[in-house]
Amino acid sequence: MERPATYTATATIDERGILTGWSDGARRLLGYDSPAVVGRPAAALLATDPTGARRTLAGRGRWHGTVPLRHQDGRRLELDVLAHRRTSPAGRTDWLVVSAVTTRPQPPRGDPLEEWTFLQSPFPLAVFDPDLRLLRANRRLEHALALPEAAMRGLRLTHIVPGAASEEAERSMRAALESGRPQEARGRLAPDLGRTAVLTPLKDTDGRVRAVCLSVSRPAPDAAGGPQPADGTGPGTATAADQVLAAQELAKVTVPRLADVMAVDLLDRPRSGTAPGTGGPQPGQVVLRRAALRTAPDGEGSARGTCVGEAVVCPAGSPPARCLATARPLLYDTAEPGIAEWAALDPCAGWLRASGTRFLLAVPLVTGGGALGVALFGRTRGREPFGPEDVRRAEEFTAKAAAGIEQARAEVPPPAAEPLRHGLLPHPLPGRAALEIATRCLPGEAGTGPGGDWFDVIPLSGARVALVAGDVAGHGIRASATVGRLRTAVRTLADVDLPADELLTHLDDLVLRLAADEGSADPATETAGGIGTTCLYAVYDPVSRRCAAARAGHPPPAVAAPDGTVRFLDVPAGPPLGLGGPPFEVVETELPEGSLLALCANGTSEARERALGRALEAVCGGPDHPVPSLDSVCDRVLAELIGHRPDDPFALLLARTRALHGDRVACWELDPEPTVVSRARRLVGEQLSAWDLEEAVFTTELIVSELVTNAIRYGRPPVRLRLLRPGSALVCEVYDAGGSTPHMRRARIFDEGGRGLLLVAQLAERWGTRHERTGKTVWAEQTPAAL
Repeated sequence: MERPATYTATATIDERGILTGWSDGARRLLGYDSPAVVGRPAAALLATDPTGARRTLAGRGRWHGTVPLRHQDGRRLELDVLAHRRTSPAGRTDWLVVSAVTTRPQPPRGDPLEEWTFLQSPFPLAVFDPDLRLLRANRRLEHALALPEAAMRGLRLTHIVPGAASEEAERSMRAALESGRPQEARGRLAPDLGRTAVLTPLKDTDGRVRAVCLSVSRPAPDAAGGPQPADGTGPGTATAADQVLAAQELAKVTVPRLADVMAVDLLDRPRSGTAPGTGGPQPGQVVLRRAALRTAPDGEGSARGTCVGEAVVCPAGSPPARCLATARPLLYDTAEPGIAEWAALDPCAGWLRASGTRFLLAVPLVTGGGALGVALFGRTRGREPFGPEDVRRAEEFTAKAAAGIEQARAEVPPPAAEPLRHGLLPHPLPGRAALEIATRCLPGEAGTGPGGDWFDVIPLSGARVALVAGDVAGHGIRASATVGRLRTAVRTLADVDLPADELLTHLDDLVLRLAADEGSADPATETAGGIGTTCLYAVYDPVSRRCAAARAGHPPPAVAAPDGTVRFLDVPAGPPLGLGGPPFEVVETELPEGSLLALCANGTSEARERALGRALEAVCGGPDHPVPSLDSVCDRVLAELIGHRPDDPFALLLARTRALHGDRVACWELDPEPTVVSRARRLVGEQLSAWDLEEAVFTTELIVSELVTNAIRYGRPPVRLRLLRPGSALVCEVYDAGGSTPHMRRARIFDEGGRGLLLVAQLAERWGTRHERTGKTVWAEQTPAAL
């Protein structure tokens, strides 16, 4: 008997809403071939208005529900879909959308007692068919994955919870189906699930395997107060053990199949004490902690040296330090003069000497969150040197281990103030069309609590973007609360498009008032102001490619030009906030497209500023070097700064400039006559037709009519009209030299006017007024469906 047709339709969509992948199952479901849809907006396949879908997905990491889609032949299909937001190690984000198509009937239910046992089991359970598609899920698994059984039915585990853990579980499922014996898979499928999944083959009365059952234990210690470790060290010890276990699994897999000996050293928060005999890290040194050390059973010597759990201080220029600085695999011959000296003298390289290692391969442990440490693989004199295929396999194994280590670290309960501080940082960062954004944060010394360093990226009118970095003195809840006040104030002031110097002046007054209020309430209390509160505010315009910056006691931003030259912008320092000193000054500079802006969120020493400059020069290279990804630049810059790691948390914000070229900008000078309104409408219609935005013509003409009419009636010449097309937005701007600010009001029934701005507000997604040194610009922003 032929098995009923069952398949999965999958598609991938980038952050702009463009389809980037289309499976054969999707073709079977909707009738479109891949070339017909890939590269087009995914919204074109919807049978309803796409605005609601965009709002539904905004800010989510996962979504499931019913979506109305249009088949190629015109039919409307109501499909159950599951969508996952994914971020690659390079920092690129997209959506994986899956839908199961099955005509297979549901398996028959057993007697009530069996059903109650399955559904009410305290352990998460799921049953998968021979094609590894989910048939049943009990309530505990539904709760752990936050998905109903109906949303998962017919899907494979890799589509339900994408990731390395589900891939490992699927391999174990296949092994259980083929061997008929239970299997185990390690790796946490969800935060509320344990790290070990048991895959049990389900057999009929004749002994034939018909399905496989996945069962997972609950994590220990339980969130409800489950058993604690015997030593009373709490959940942090369990997650630290998971990190070591992931590192040891990497060693177990790669020795001896890939290397004769290997070690895994992880970055660790600075301790209150230093490694014995080191006297603390020196410039260029890297402080790591050994997590695994393994040698082949028949190796020349044992893996002696630094024990697991002990500190590893790697000098500048050593293989681990250079590997972290470059963020790429490096090959060494221990017979080379420089490496031989390090291997012979460094106490941390004793395992190399003991095992007789000749060839060394250093691979960084890197994830989307940054560098975690380094894996060192060694081969003795009797084996061939590492080749390209060996390097590829080592990177593959190391990437999987890094994912497990990062997951274990994420499970450490943060201090009370850490969630508050983390929530104050912008997620995701809205770089939009003007800038490409990447950030990294280094935690400070253990026990100090979160610091007052912060950054923000604020979209402004006219496709401009504001970059903010600051530092508040102190640690803990008070510093985090002050950061929240300052960040809210900066966003409020930026929303009215204040120039950088005026914004800092208002912020200075706010800090003075905060200090006065808190000081009068309790003179012994540490105030929110005080010496050390700094801020840098910069605005980048992608049309003019100019950056205007002002700073209040904060370090200036570094700029790496496309030709590889690095400099710090000459922005007058200005006093820290809360001192009421001399006025702040703004400096404008033109940046070539592709320039790199680096902002440190807290105060930097001269040594670290020099290190930042050297790191940018090393990473950016010159015009003949390939342009690295921004996430790679962040990791490599932080690797260079590890030797200057501060007691306070250290945050880095990188922004690569983009330009809005002439094909996305249109500008016209208008005569200050009422008859020019019809000409403005015509110009707008022609330009939107040239941009293939005919569906936006009617709405945009209405907006432009009202804005131009107001400029002529209430403003002063000259009058300029500008259209911008940054990314997925359409911006209309009307400038006039008048200083009066338009206000929206509710017109009464018999009033002849007063409805213009109300109409603009209804038609546009955002609108506002931007005051300039002379005159003002009234703008309105839309998001047409075709963009």
